[in-house]
Amino acid sequence: MVEDIALEDEILGEEDELVLIVAEPPSRDIAEELADLHMLTGAGFISMLKQITQHREFCPLQSDSNIFVIEGMQGEDYDNLLNAARKAVEHGYRVFILPNPKGIRTADFIFERKGVYRMYDLKTVIGRSSVDNRLKESIGQTNRVLLNMAVDYNPRHLAIAIKRYFEQNLNAVEVLIFKGNKMTSIIREDTETFVFIRNFMMKYNK
Repeated sequence: MVEDIALEDEILGEEDELVLIVAEPPSRDIAEELADLHMLTGAGFISMLKQITQHREFCPLQSDSNIFVIEGMQGEDYDNLLNAARKAVEHGYRVFILPNPKGIRTADFIFERKGVYRMYDLKTVIGRSSVDNRLKESIGQTNRVLLNMAVDYNPRHLAIAIKRYFEQNLNAVEVLIFKGNKMTSIIREDTETFVFIRNFMMKYNK
């Protein structure tokens, strides 16, 4: 008799009728999957992002089928999340707004476009001197930050803050900026050139 059985079978039914039921492994809680992200890198990290987006708890918004939320999700920052999510949809993304389980530092979004999955921490900029602090807040949550600019901001000061953020956070990969209907992506390599600030100002003011 083989005792190591990978799948648990249960036989039910009457004398002449047998029904075979294969027990399914229990689905993992989304909070556990979000916690695992802090221990993963590379392909494992991306695979977990994809797995999280396939969680049964996500449902599309009635107003926009490309934005997915978990029922009952609310909070003081919810309107800012929806505002940024709608802008991302305009740029071709499907957006998954992540829950914020207690005791776990999580980002705010998973963006998916053409099979590419990325996770972003949202920082809505409403003050003219807040970018430095907002970027610092994201350290330890994810390596990609989304700045949703809700105020006119000096582009030179913004460029300096982004450059400083990459210098202070060696794990940082990207700062994505929404300004009105425009999207600007800054990666680490951009900030390492001596003409970054000038190039950024020209790009941001177009």
